[in-house]
Order: sequence, then structure tokens, then C-alpha cells
Amino acid sequence: MLSEHQISQYRRTGHLTVTGVFHEKQIASALDDIDAWGQQFLQALPENQRSWYLERESAGQPALRKLDNPAFHRPVFQQLAKHPALVDMVEQLIGPGVSVCFSQVFMKPPEVGGNKPIHQDNFYFGPDDPDAILTAWIALDDATTENGCLYYCDRHQTEIIEHVAPEDKPFNLQIPSAIAKQFLMLPAPVPRGGVSLHHGNTPHQSSANQSPRPRRAAALHYLRNDARLIKPALSYDDRSVVKVT
Repeated sequence: MLSEHQISQYRRTGHLTVTGVFHEKQIASALDDIDAWGQQFLQALPENQRSWYLERESAGQPALRKLDNPAFHRPVFQQLAKHPALVDMVEQLIGPGVSVCFSQVFMKPPEVGGNKPIHQDNFYFGPDDPDAILTAWIALDDATTENGCLYYCDRHQTEIIEHVAPEDKPFNLQIPSAIAKQFLMLPAPVPRGGVSLHHGNTPHQSSANQSPRPRRAAALHYLRNDARLIKPALSYDDRSVVKVT
């Protein structure tokens, strides 16, 4: 359970890092599953989806950028999403009764893993209650400033800012640069097995992986069960929602 100090920090800054949530066996099982799933996914990936799921090639080989909805598709990740210690923390922060409305695995492969510009999750999801969404970002590798850890604006953002996207990447929604440059973004390294929790309105980003090590992570987007996504910026399939409590 989170302490009153941790809850106060989350309310003040919009994010919180908690170490040691998952033990090594759980993380190793998740990584083994990613390896198997990733190979299957690449073999079946159609040409018209390659720009969405792949980084630039590494040594002539395609480098996978992400996998969608692991909590729905993969039992190992559903177990992580329902881990009692994590669920307790989530419910302390957004209230009882939660589901995973969307989830992702971010691969951030060595030396080719790209950056993600400053954005807010709530712009992507469009919930009817902005306080009803929380993202739990699970570090499957040590996330460092060298391999692309998250950076947060260390103040609680109370409004959702209109996002824009490059013409060639309409899915890469981000806060306009004129606004984004006003935010002081601070790194939030997370050791393997730790979790970074953030509010849906909290501006965050990640840098490119310039190291020889991967920076794999799972992002679980929890939604309180009495809330709905009413204005999502991208399409989400409600059939892939995973009820947790």
C-alpha cells in the first residue's frame, strides 16, 4: 500500500515511482513471452502496418517498436495487471473498481529505439472523468537516461491540451512544441521490476535509446469502472478491456 506521503506526492506532481513491485521471476517470464510473441507478430505483420509497429531497421533487420494490448492477449501480462500490490496502489489513487482499457509493450531496442514527444494520455483516451485514468508503467529492464526512461513535467497539469501530429505519422500525437517548451521535463529512472505511476493529464515523454541495452516496458492504462472513454483521439476496441476488480 502507498503511504500518505507517496499519495501526496502523486497528487502534487502527477506521477510516482515505486520500486520492487515485481520480483525477478515475474519479469523474466514477461520478457520470455515478449520474445515469443514478437517473433510471431513480425512474421504476420502486413506491409500497411509496418510504419506503426516498427522502428528503423537495425543491422538490416526489422526492429519492433511496440505490441498492443498484452494484458488482453497474453496471460503473463494479465497476471501482471492483476498483481494485488499493483492493483492496491492503483485503487488508492483513482478509486475502487478498475479495468485495463488499453495496454502496450514498448520495446525501445538498443541504439534504434526512437523518442516519444511530450504528450498526455488523457488526450489519447478522452475519458469523461480525467481523474479516472492512471497509467502503470512497468520497467522490464532498468530504465535509465541513457536507454530512454520517461521524463515528466513535475507539476500536476489540470487541463488537457490539444495535440498535433506530423503529417507522416498521424498516430504520433503530441503537445505543440510552442507549449511543450514551457514545461521543465525531469527524468524518472525506474529499476527493473519497479513501476512508474502517472495521472492521465501529466505531460511526459521518453528519449531515444542511445545505449547498447534494450529498454522494454509495459504500460497498463487503468480506467475506473464507472468512467467511460467518450472522446478518444485514436480508435480503441472495448472488446479488449480487461476487468481487474
